[in-house]
Amino acid sequence: MKDNPEVLAIFERYPADIRERLLTIRSLITETATQRDDIGELEETMKWGQASYLTKRPKTGTTIRIDRDNSGAGDVALFVNCQSSLVSDWRTMFPDLVFGGDRSVHFTQGQPLPEDALRQMIGMALTYHGAKRSAARSQV
Repeated sequence: MKDNPEVLAIFERYPADIRERLLTIRSLITETATQRDDIGELEETMKWGQASYLTKRPKTGTTIRIDRDNSGAGDVALFVNCQSSLVSDWRTMFPDLVFGGDRSVHFTQGQPLPEDALRQMIGMALTYHGAKRSAARSQV
């Protein structure tokens, strides 16, 4: 993934603790993508004023966005399309995490990031469309 200067500039505007946490999640996103053949190369861009990550290969995954959490549910959040079933699935898999409706999972400073769970969630998001197509084919 090629670093996007606009995204890096956004991270620089945050306080150091928020920036560090977002950069850790960003690193988990890029590591997950490079470790899995079914994801492929990522593009880093800005969507809705948030750092966003999407697969370059069409119809593979849904966009992941990360940002400071202004909802009060945590300090940083990972967002996905609210029309997906991802957050509902994650809520079942990781009931101890804090979720925001059907679009986000929230993390609080001072608590360790659940890196294993995050890797699973990231992998699911970045393969979401491909996994849906595979599931539909297996039901036929």
